[in-house]
Amino acid sequence: MILPYFASFIVFIILIAYEIRKNTKIARIQEESFWDRETRANSTRKKPLDALPYVRIPLDALPFQIMSEDPRILELHQAVQNLAEKKIVNLTGLTNTDLKLKYGAANLTTLSQYDQDYTMLARTLQKWALLLYENGYLNEAQQILEFAVSTRTDVSGSYRLLASIYHQTGYTSKINDLIETAKTLQSVMKNPIVRMLQEFDPYNDSPHSL
Repeated sequence: MILPYFASFIVFIILIAYEIRKNTKIARIQEESFWDRETRANSTRKKPLDALPYVRIPLDALPFQIMSEDPRILELHQAVQNLAEKKIVNLTGLTNTDLKLKYGAANLTTLSQYDQDYTMLARTLQKWALLLYENGYLNEAQQILEFAVSTRTDVSGSYRLLASIYHQTGYTSKINDLIETAKTLQSVMKNPIVRMLQEFDPYNDSPHSL
């Protein structure tokens, strides 16, 4: 009886050793590929940034007149207006190596700032829309969120709140449009957002978990 168990143990050890060698080889190949791309990226010459998909903030189309006496709203207004003076690009999903390969290593700092400003914009728009929503300004919150979604934000709360507004205002068919937009995101949040919208409960309008 000992021999079969011993043979099984030997086979198990062989399989474990095989998996370790395979995973080590895969890891080595991935590491070599990374450093190869990084080397090429660091030697990529600087390229013009004129054709980047810059985000233009439509100040005239956003509801700055609503609740403008509220200090919380005023702070968000100021943040959006300050960002409107900057160059903003949504670079979500692109690594530093990707950016250097595409636009040149010398542009990395500039591109990182563009993306940081976009992240600030996306978060600010979500906060602004939520405050207006909580105070009964659904149409105005919708304006802000539709602009945010048009920039391909990956803030899941913006999609959830906008879907809730569509339900409350009788435009549930627009949730399908949100799903299609979410499917185009270049973000790790794409699938969670798509699933959330597909499973959206039209009878649960609470924004507090956003």
